[in-house]
Amino acid sequence: MSNHQQTPWPELPTAAWRDTAATVQLWTQIVGKIRLTKSPWLNHSWHVTLYVTPRGLTTSPVPDGTRTFQIDFDFIDHVLHIATSDGAHRQFALAGHSVASFYAATLAALADLGIAVSIDEMPNEIPEPVRFSLDTVHASYDPDAVRRFLQILVNCDRVFKQFRTGFLGKASPVHFFWGSFDLAVTRFSGRRAPRHPGGVPHLPDAVACEAYSHEVSSAGFWPGGGAIDYPAFYSYAYPEPAGFRAAKAKPDAAFFSEELGEFILPYDAVRTAADPDKALLDFLESTYQAAAVAGKWDRDALECDQGRPGVVRQI
Repeated sequence: MSNHQQTPWPELPTAAWRDTAATVQLWTQIVGKIRLTKSPWLNHSWHVTLYVTPRGLTTSPVPDGTRTFQIDFDFIDHVLHIATSDGAHRQFALAGHSVASFYAATLAALADLGIAVSIDEMPNEIPEPVRFSLDTVHASYDPDAVRRFLQILVNCDRVFKQFRTGFLGKASPVHFFWGSFDLAVTRFSGRRAPRHPGGVPHLPDAVACEAYSHEVSSAGFWPGGGAIDYPAFYSYAYPEPAGFRAAKAKPDAAFFSEELGEFILPYDAVRTAADPDKALLDFLESTYQAAAVAGKWDRDALECDQGRPGVVRQI
């Protein structure tokens, strides 16, 4: 189906693709850990993330000595691509693989390209993790659901990047965290934060402490699970300032989840809105303002008008 025939914000019922989502998440963890192993540490684990492309997710170029390589999930043709800066290329179809066979195929393709890599085989941020090489249970792949997930990621990436232009301070890229399986964008006040307590399941405390070394307002999209068992947008502040959770978030469907400690906007409320982009931007902006006001951020120094194509920012 070509782009002009697609529903711009498609349905993604969690129950219908739960097994596929679990499998694909573990695949992204394998690829993400390859980037992690080969890349120098960048603040807040930004060196481990994947990025949205028009066709799926990519590592972006990863160093390997004097050359680089890149691993791409193609969720349109449903293929994993590995390409190197010296012109070599390998690929294999995604369908039909378990986590164990995907792990083996990926490492074999890298070895065939002369890339030696060894990763920690234990999944992160997942209950009851199983070593990648032993996981033959997760082996589901629904191409249609994955294609719709891609379309949502492409839309979120576009809107998140628009939102990001309204901030002059330190801000993260729009990037995909494979541990929690979410697309996120984060703004920073510029101030140090209290030491994070750690305790994130199957994530070293040192990683959590480094990730939250500075005050943040962070938002993203998550396909759902656990307490919020449906696709949703989220927004939280760390540390949470007094009065944050009492703020009014937009649009009306947004609410503060006491269980998660963050604002939630169900994806379906955006998908069915008269103007989905506006509904999502309203959520991002209103929850950021809640964090910035309650946290007494220096908004005059940190904020600017949102960017427009071809128009130089006025100073």
